[in-house]
Amino acid sequence: MAKPAERSAARLAAVQALYQMDVAGKGVLDAMAEFEAFWIGREVEGVSFKPAENRFFRDILRGTVSEQVAVDQLVDKALATGWPLARVEAVLRAILRAGAYELRFRKDVPARVAISEYVDVAHDFHSGDEPGLVNAVLDAIAREVREDEMKDRARGPSRPRG
Repeated sequence: MAKPAERSAARLAAVQALYQMDVAGKGVLDAMAEFEAFWIGREVEGVSFKPAENRFFRDILRGTVSEQVAVDQLVDKALATGWPLARVEAVLRAILRAGAYELRFRKDVPARVAISEYVDVAHDFHSGDEPGLVNAVLDAIAREVREDEMKDRARGPSRPRG
C-alpha cells in the first residue's frame, strides 16, 4: 500500500510532467522516463524531489493524455463561460487536467481527497486566486461525475434515530 505522501508526490510529478509536455512538446513516454530517471526521489540543483508511487504517477500521466478529450470537456464545462481551458495558464491547465482525470477515472480515490490534493499542488505553484479556482472547478466536476459520493458527503454522517 502506498503512503499518502508518495501519492501526493506522484500527483505533483504528474502535473510537472504534463506541464513539460505542454510547453516543450514532449511525448508521454519521454516525459515519464525522464521524470522517473532524473526527478522523482532525487535532488536536482539543490532541490529535493520526494519519492513517489511510480505506478500512480504513470497512471495519472498516461490516463490524462489518453483521456484528454473527455478530461478537457469536463474542465471546459466547469470553467466560467467564455474562458476555455485553452486560455488557462499552462501549470494551472496541467493541474486541472490531472485532477479531472482522477475524479472521472480513478473512482478508488475519494473525490474530496483528489480535490484537496490538487488544491495543495496549486499552492505549490501559485499564491493568488488559482488554488481557489482549482477547488471550484474540481468541485464542480466531482458533483457531475460523482454525484452520489458528493451528495453523501454533503449530508454528513448519519445519526441513529430513536
